[in-house]
Amino acid sequence: MSKIVPVGVSARHIHLSQEHVETLFGQGYQLTEMKALSQPGQFAANETVEVVGSKGSFPKVRILGPARPATQLEISQTDSFALGVKAPVRESGKTSGTPGILLKGPAGEVQIEEGVIVAARHIHFHTSDAAKWEIQDQQLLKVRFGGDRGVVFENVIARVSDSFALDMHIDTDEANAVLAKTGDTAEIID
Repeated sequence: MSKIVPVGVSARHIHLSQEHVETLFGQGYQLTEMKALSQPGQFAANETVEVVGSKGSFPKVRILGPARPATQLEISQTDSFALGVKAPVRESGKTSGTPGILLKGPAGEVQIEEGVIVAARHIHFHTSDAAKWEIQDQQLLKVRFGGDRGVVFENVIARVSDSFALDMHIDTDEANAVLAKTGDTAEIID
């Protein structure tokens, strides 16, 4: 049985705590939805923030909503060089000991002390998909991309939950390396 998964290319983005939403956009501010994302309840917000590193900045980084318990900036390795930030590869939410960065919004700015990561490639599995393919949460997988620049990605983290929809997330550096785009598919081979 082949294990084909849809691919989503994850460009640089930021998740904000409600406290930081209000610092950057004003007291009581709520993010507004621009478009729904592949994961249920998640959305790309209309709002953006500027992120400022020691070497450079990005003026309009898309915020993904809804607000989260902690602020987290997800960038590619190439972005890391451009900003002058040594962002480690980490699973989302595992930001302890990561670098911080300056965020600027229309109503204020905030210096986060940690939270800048290069997101580890992963696949979101609904529990029913994981059960069907006998995949466990946190299992490391090998995933093949075909085409002219085909490659096998190793150490792809399985993330299993009743609240997830099947989707593999890679960053723009990984996508560019294999000429992949959102909506393509890949195959779990191990």
